[in-house]
Amino acid sequence: MADEIRIEQHLAEEEKYRLLNSQLKSLLTKEDILISNLSNFTAAVNDTFEKVSWVGFYLYDGKKLYLGPFQGKVACTSIEVGMGVCGTSAEKRETVIVPDVNKFPGHIFCDGDSKSEIVIPLVNQDQLLGVLDLDSHEYNSFGEIDKKYLEQICKFLCEEIFPENNIKDI
Repeated sequence: MADEIRIEQHLAEEEKYRLLNSQLKSLLTKEDILISNLSNFTAAVNDTFEKVSWVGFYLYDGKKLYLGPFQGKVACTSIEVGMGVCGTSAEKRETVIVPDVNKFPGHIFCDGDSKSEIVIPLVNQDQLLGVLDLDSHEYNSFGEIDKKYLEQICKFLCEEIFPENNIKDI
């Protein structure tokens, strides 16, 4: 079934997030396979926010983070937990906002044009599932509004969309 997400670009960022989160909850269903849901998720975020240059998932197999569905330039295919922004978010199990990636110790440059980043861990029942990563070609692109709404939709993903089994079994 083809669905469409429509969010006007002139809206304030918080309103865009409210509409996006509401529409994603209708679009994403447990009946679809995970890769389809995550692919539609990345496309919706990419279409909604002009500031986003890359959006995607890194999925955890119990040892490393592996590239999942994304929108943007080609990317690193695996990341060690604790390395870079994604690995740090996974290790700490907390959202990491980086206003200037050049000032983040150990930042992994998959896209040399990336200037700022936000990474949200995907955790359900204390089990790490992966991370959601958003990059921008502008400095200071992400803040508390992004954190609030991305954490909300990631909670929905973890509790309602991710399968009960382990990611490595998918």
